[in-house]
Order: sequence, then structure tokens, then C-alpha cells
Amino acid sequence: MAAQTPPASTGAPLGVGVVGGGSIAEWHLSSYARNPGARIVAVADVDLARATARAAEYSALSPGSEPVRAYGSHTELLADAEVEAVSVCTRNDTHSPIAVDVLASGRSALVEKPMARTVAEAEAIVAAEAASDGVVQVGYVRRWSPNAQVLKTFADAGDLGAVYYAKATCLRQAGNPGGWFADRSVSGGGPLIDVGVHFLDLAWWFMGAPRAVAVSGYTSDRLGNRGNIESLTRWKSADYDVSRNSVEDLAGAVVRFEGGAVLHLDVSYSLHGRPQVGLALFGERGGAELEPALTLFTEQHDTITEVVPHVDSRSFDIVPAFQNEIDGFVRAARGLEPSVAPATHGLEMTKIVTAVYESAARGAEITL
Repeated sequence: MAAQTPPASTGAPLGVGVVGGGSIAEWHLSSYARNPGARIVAVADVDLARATARAAEYSALSPGSEPVRAYGSHTELLADAEVEAVSVCTRNDTHSPIAVDVLASGRSALVEKPMARTVAEAEAIVAAEAASDGVVQVGYVRRWSPNAQVLKTFADAGDLGAVYYAKATCLRQAGNPGGWFADRSVSGGGPLIDVGVHFLDLAWWFMGAPRAVAVSGYTSDRLGNRGNIESLTRWKSADYDVSRNSVEDLAGAVVRFEGGAVLHLDVSYSLHGRPQVGLALFGERGGAELEPALTLFTEQHDTITEVVPHVDSRSFDIVPAFQNEIDGFVRAARGLEPSVAPATHGLEMTKIVTAVYESAARGAEITL
């Protein structure tokens, strides 16, 4: 397929295609629908009926526009000349090949996290982005939450100083989605690659995106998916199967970076304990907690002080986060600003996640 020229900064809405018709695609589609600079052109899914249903839903939301088209594959969608940029909202094992095809066509790709299961898959996307007129944005949606955006302004202004230590936690009691999420050959892993990568990325981003040099990791698979739990509602994959589970239920790591900064991460699907979500940063001039609630720590007049910003939400707010992410991708695809999360960021996260799994398997630190 011939490469396309990136859409110019014109008044015409950006023609968008979404590959995948599942729950994560709904967040993308609803956010595109609220962006006046974007027009949903097509939805593709291997289940054509699901793609057709999504297309009909979003056609109904814009009755004055041309109906959204449905396709049974991403290759069919890429043959649609009105598609100028693509969201990849599919299973982890398909992220890399679909993103590479999107980029080869000259289009930009918003690739859901994790960008890839393996370093080789991530490197293929990086190479494809380098050779393409399009750009990649990895779906690290927590970067776009209002509380994270506020903290980034403080960090970029130097209020924290150099961040030399970070602590990231996301512990679920019984939160294994099952289905393909619990099939390592498809997902690439369990809570580490699924939810842990969000917190790993956030900490790394606030630390200034340093290069990781060593990783010591651990995993555990003692509890499984806990399908026996009946009194606690949880989100389950559409292909949930209680007997299907080949991923860890707990993972953690200590990551050392060039320059001496250190990150400690722990994450779980299943755990006998209280659910916890936390992200704390410790810098030379100040510190911060992003989760569970945005708070800043510093010294003033020889006194340690705690600063509570007055913002709409001090915790992760998913609706504006996805809207901000989609709006940012539309601007990047138009060439109005660089991608906030390019493929090289996804590659760095893949290297660290891979090293955690390798370290856990070997029982030894991995040097990168």
C-alpha cells in the first residue's frame, strides 16, 4: 500500500479508524466522538458482527454524517482511503503486526498498552515509526489524567528537583480478568504487563525517562484467578474461562537507572490483603504522591510542609484522561505537536517488563 502524507493542519476533521470493537475501543470511540477535530470513519474487528454493531452505534450518534463503516480485518480498514489515523485496541499479541501495517501505510497509530509483548515486537514498531510519515502514541492513559498533568507542571518546573526514588503500587485482591488476559502466550504476562506497566511508565516519565541499567524482579502464581470468589464483582474478559490461567498473580521489581535513580514496583491480580494503588516520587527539592491523591511535600522556612492542590480530581479520572489522550493523538497525527508517548517509550517499558520476568525466572538481577 502506498504511503500517505500526514494530514495537514486544516479545518477538516481527521478521519479515524479503530481496530478492535471491545471495551477499550469504546473509550477511544466515545472520546473521538467528542472531539470536533476528528471523524470516526470505520471500525474493524475479527468479529464482523461486533464491528458492525459499533459502527451502527456511532453512526447513530452523528446522524448528519456519512455512516461509520465496518470491516472484518485491519487490512480492509487500511484500504479505506478516508482513514487517516488508527487506534489499535486489540489483543496484545496483535499490537505489533497491526501497528507496523498502519505505519507502513503512512498513517499514525495510537497503540494500546502494552505496546508489545516482547522486545523484538517493540523494536519492529520503533523501526516502522522511523520509516513512516506517521507517528506512534502508546496508550499510557494515566499520563493524561488531570492529576498527572498538574503534577507534571510542578515536576517540569523543577519543584521536585531530580527524582532519585519512586514507589509504584497497584494491588488487586481478586482482579484477574481471565480469558486472553490470563493466557501468557497471548497477553505476554499477567498484572505486570497489564496494569503494572501503567505505573511503571508513570514513575519513569516523572523521573525524566532515564535509561534502565539493572532489574531485580520476582513473580508468584500461588493463588491463580480466584474464580471461586462470588461476593466481589470484577470485570471479566468476554472470553473468560475459570480453567484458563498461565500468568502470574503477583509481580514486583527494583529497577536501577543510569545516574543512580531507583524505582520499586509491586502489582497483583490476586492477593490476600487490602487493595492498594499508590505512586510516590521523592526528589532532591521535594516529593509528591500522585495516587491515591495528589499531594506535594517540600521545605519552607526550615519547616517541612505538605501542599494539597485544589483541583477537580486528585486521583486518576478516567473520562478526562481518555479524552485528553485522544485529543493529544489527534494533534500529533496532524503534525501539530510531537507524540507524548512515542514508540521508543514503549520499547523502554517492554525492555524493563521483559527483564522483570527474566530476573524472576533466573532468580538473579538482570543487567540491561
